[in-house]
Amino acid sequence: MPSNLEIACDYIRAVEEGATGPALAKFFDSGAVAQWYPNRLDVNGRTADLAGMLASAERARKIVSQQSYKIENAVAEGDRVALEVSWAGTVAVPVGSLAAGSEMRAHFALFLEFRGGKIVRQRNYDCFDPW
Repeated sequence: MPSNLEIACDYIRAVEEGATGPALAKFFDSGAVAQWYPNRLDVNGRTADLAGMLASAERARKIVSQQSYKIENAVAEGDRVALEVSWAGTVAVPVGSLAAGSEMRAHFALFLEFRGGKIVRQRNYDCFDPW
């Protein structure tokens, strides 16, 4: 059985490749909850259940035409994994002052909690570079 850190890395690769539906849901427990703290794109932050996370992934495919994730640091202890991730994406539609086709960059701190090899909780702290 893969470690929680291996599962977390596989999850990031799946997101990078634009996984949606069952290809994304397989990483999560059915009762999973995700929380995004306030950031430039989501000024009030938000919380979502699994259905909300899958809907967000579908919306993201329409906004970002290509993306890459680089895991800068990873720490795993028991059922918890913390990742520091650099992200770059090409926007498919205008976002703020960015024209379609422009690159957006961000740095994420991502905290995952696992139970039985599935993510039960995700917390994101997303810091976007100025645009």
